[in-house]
This record gives sequence, structure tokens and C-alpha cells, in this order.
Amino acid sequence: MRGYLLSLFLVACFCTSGFAQNSEWHSKIDPKLWDLAQKPDSAVEFLIIMQKQADVSAAKQLRKKDEKGRFVFETLSTFAENDQRTVRDVLQNANVPLHSFWIINGLWAKGSSALLEQIAQMPEVGRLKLNPIWHQSPLPVDEANMPAQDRAVEWGIVKINADDVWTQGIKGAGIVVGGQDTGYEWEHPAIKEKYRGWNGSAADHNYNWHDAIHALVNGGANSCGLDLVEPCDDHSHGTHTMGTMVGEDGNNDIGVAPEATWMGCRNMEEGDGTAATYIECFEWFVAPTDLGDENPNPGMAPHVINNSWSCPGSEGCNNSNYDDMEIVVQNVKAAGIVVVVSAGNSGSGCSTVDAPAAIFDASFTVGATDNNDNITGFSSRGPVTVYTNIMKPDISAPGALVRSVLVTTTTLVLTAMLSGTEPVWLAHM
Repeated sequence: MRGYLLSLFLVACFCTSGFAQNSEWHSKIDPKLWDLAQKPDSAVEFLIIMQKQADVSAAKQLRKKDEKGRFVFETLSTFAENDQRTVRDVLQNANVPLHSFWIINGLWAKGSSALLEQIAQMPEVGRLKLNPIWHQSPLPVDEANMPAQDRAVEWGIVKINADDVWTQGIKGAGIVVGGQDTGYEWEHPAIKEKYRGWNGSAADHNYNWHDAIHALVNGGANSCGLDLVEPCDDHSHGTHTMGTMVGEDGNNDIGVAPEATWMGCRNMEEGDGTAATYIECFEWFVAPTDLGDENPNPGMAPHVINNSWSCPGSEGCNNSNYDDMEIVVQNVKAAGIVVVVSAGNSGSGCSTVDAPAAIFDASFTVGATDNNDNITGFSSRGPVTVYTNIMKPDISAPGALVRSVLVTTTTLVLTAMLSGTEPVWLAHM
């Protein structure tokens, strides 16, 4: 009798243990992701966030930017290479698309509900999440193009006294600006000479350009194409923001740091990106690669990255995945790179700074003012309340009716569209 009871006890324990394990793996999967995967013959995009993340806090003790960048790259990439090995094997054996990241210990993949279940049951896996579409901060729709009259120095530059800094011989020389956006028309006359990949007679896009758009985000077609080996802008937004950073054409001083050089990564397809495309660009900036995506070199990293995009809740960003992008931004900052971010265009109410990456403490968040030093009606305001309770933006500066360049193949086009205020800090580097 005693043996019979012992057998029942062991069976009960086994069943209870099995049930707990089953419940545990299912809880790792975002419910929305699981629902999408239930459709017949459905293959869904998803992010695999590993249970463990590498610690790069020791980078704070390093003094030089190059040292920080090298340490962060080597620490993160080595950790991810070892920790993801089994997961990568499963994905490769399933013959599904995948991309491994190290800026956050995670992977992007595309597969069925059966694959989600298999991956979720692996103990080293932390969470499986949706790969939501992200949007760049929209341009105000009520601002029309201004005449392209020549104007020696744009009013916003005067407002922040950047022109006074110029008189001291400080125009951004030696500073490399990274832009991740809709791409860049690198041959535009206002920004071509500032492109790091241009030496005055020939272009070398290795380590200066990366395209994270490998597939159409919203279907249809793309005017630039996919997997580009040289910069192209399919939307104009990226070119516009680069103009406010470094632009000049001999008659118009529109860039805050006209002697800085720039490099770029396309993270949006005609204005829409995903968490994976943003993560890919952030990672590339920490250790840029050649055009074959090989031979990463932290020594080619920029000093600052401009980010004129956001991911609102309506596009899938919420408290369940904010922490992933925050890890990315924190690691980029640890590498000695300033992450400058638009506060967003969701004003004028309070606590409208409410989306990544503006909501993170590691981001330098910038709001917009007009030519009378008033906060613009569209500019998002703090404090942040959706994820943390911190004051944002960190600064506000000219961002309304600011002229810059648009995509064109022949002439300099100046526009009144919002440029974003991210470049305001550059004159002070």
C-alpha cells in the first residue's frame, strides 16, 4: 500500500512539474504574438530576448571614447556569441530567416507557432516579443514650403548662438555625426562635402553607410530599393535632418556644425521601421562594418547619433517592450556615443513625451521652440510617466519653420518643414 501511495505521489509530482513547465514557456510569449501565430500557415516576425544580458558598466571607468567603444563591442559581442549558440542552432535547423544582435542579447526570426513554442521552452530564452512597426516623428502638416531665398545664417543658428561659437573657430571639425532615418541623398550639394565617405573625388561607403531595410515594411515598392550599398533617401526626412546638422551650400548656412562629417544608416522604409531595424542601426553605429557587413570596427563609430523617430503605443510599443530598447540605448551610451532624440510632436499637453527613445534617461531628448522662444504647439512635453518618472525633454531649441534640404537631384531646396531640434548641441562639442 505504501509503495502504491508513493507511486501516486511521484506521478502527481511529475504531472505538476510538467504543468508548471508548460505554463512557464507559454508565459514567455507575448500574447499578441501568440495570437498572430495561430493563423493557418502563419509565419510571424518575432524578437527573442535572451534571459541574460552582458554587463558593460565597467566602461564608465574608461576615459577615452575609443576605449569605451572597443570594450562595449568586445564584451557584448562575445557574450551574445556564446549565449545564443543553442538558439541559433535551433533556428538554423528550422531553416528560417534570422538575425543575431549583440547590442542587446537577442535575435530576430520569422517562424510558426511550433517554432515559438520550441524556442520558448529553452531555459536561456527570456522573452519572445512582437517586432512592431516604428514611425519617425511626423512633420507638422500645417507648414508649407517657404521660398528658397538665400539667407546667410538660418535664424535658429543665431538663436542658440552657434554663430558666436563659429567666430571662435569651432564649427564641429573632428566630430562625426551618425544619422539613422529614412536614408540620405548623399550627393545633395548641401551635405555631400560633409559625408565621411566622400574624399572630394571618389566615394567609399564602407564604414560610412549601412542599410537595415532588407524587406518592405508595408508592402508595395520602394523608390530606393532594398539592401542599398550607397546612401539613398526614400522619404526626404533623413536628408532634411542631416541638413540641419551639417548643411551649407555657400549661400545658406543651415547646419549647426558645418565642419562636422556624417555617416548614415537607413532604419525606416518610407517612414516606417521595426524594432529590429532600429536595433540593427544602433548596433552598427557602435561598431561600423564594411558593405559586406563584415570586419566591425568601433574606431569608426560616430560621436553622436541623431534620432528623429518614435514608437507610440498604437504601433506596438508599451511597458512590455520599453525595457528592450532602453538596454540598447544604454549600451550605445556606454560606448561613448551621445544618443540625441526628438521629444516628439504630440504636444501640447503635459506628459506627451511618451514613446521610445525619448522617454529614456540615457537619451538626450530635445523639444522644439519657435522664433519667439515659445514652445511650439506640436512639441511634446514632460514629465515622462508611461515608463519612468523623469523630467523630459532635456532641452528645447528652434524647431519650427526651420529651413533645410529636401531630396532633389539638381537644386538646393529649402523648406519650412520641421527639422527637429536634435542638432542644437553640436556647436558645443
